[in-house]
Amino acid sequence: MQKSGNKKSNGQKSVVKTVIIAFVLVFLLVGFYYYVSYKAERGKEKVGGEITKTQQMLQYNFDKKYPPSPKEVVKYYSEITLCFYNQDNSEVEIYALAKQIQKLYDEELIRNQTEDEYLENLKNEISSMKENGLVISGYSTSSSTDVEYYSADGYEWASLNCVYSIRKGTAVTSSNEKFLLRKDKDGHWKIYGWTLVDDER
Repeated sequence: MQKSGNKKSNGQKSVVKTVIIAFVLVFLLVGFYYYVSYKAERGKEKVGGEITKTQQMLQYNFDKKYPPSPKEVVKYYSEITLCFYNQDNSEVEIYALAKQIQKLYDEELIRNQTEDEYLENLKNEISSMKENGLVISGYSTSSSTDVEYYSADGYEWASLNCVYSIRKGTAVTSSNEKFLLRKDKDGHWKIYGWTLVDDER
């Protein structure tokens, strides 16, 4: 009788083991399916361009992570500028980008125009660029060693150049602009202004 009981017990254990193994396999297969689906969705976002360059720039939090150097400030300014002129933005996106780029501006530069004047001028410039078929195809800032630092009027200043490539059809021209930045009370470099550089010698 004892031997018969052991056989029955062993048989039950075998069935339980089989059920557990089957359950684990199903769990692993389901987990693998969701993992592959997640990776595929992420791939679609990156390849399909569901997140536009404009949305990317609007997601950047300048309040928490401000660019650490004059060169980085001009770089982010240029990236937002490319969004203004190269993307098909809605009115809401243009306004949001305008608020975002102003976080890089010195207070005195912001005070030069009212918000309404600034937005109106910006929208006119964007329309003018599009009407003339002009696209900013890229930019190049001065190397870190070419940034000039100095002190004046109780402030720290920095200046550097940024060259923008402007394309119309197959023709490409360059626009060289010199940026002046001033360090604020929080130690952040803010754009004080910029001017077009005459490259002719």
